[in-house]
Amino acid sequence: MTTFDSLFFHFFQHYKTKKSKNANSIATFYITVLQCSLLLLLGVFFAGFFRQMHVNTMSAPKAWTLFVLVTIFLYFKNWMQYGGRKRKVLNAKMLKKKKLSYNIWLLWLFPVAILGLTYILYQAT
Repeated sequence: MTTFDSLFFHFFQHYKTKKSKNANSIATFYITVLQCSLLLLLGVFFAGFFRQMHVNTMSAPKAWTLFVLVTIFLYFKNWMQYGGRKRKVLNAKMLKKKKLSYNIWLLWLFPVAILGLTYILYQAT
């Protein structure tokens, strides 16, 4: 089980009691935002690195188009992965383990912090 799986089930279990019908959607949205913010951070880092090395690999509009396409792919991948039978199997495995005790507000701030770091890195290049 990956880190994203455990974070998904932590969100799913937290929102299952409060918003039972939307718990899966909220958890899928969170995992997608987290993965996309990490992807954006890596993209900005490598764009700055390649600019410093004077390597012209891809134009900015093409890079943003690629980012949007990968974001759509990640959302549908997460929707398929956590929406069906695999989620039920992983949920049964998670119930056997010790329940995670992360603060939900800190987990929501994690993608925001990554986006802030991305902005700082973008300004530095």
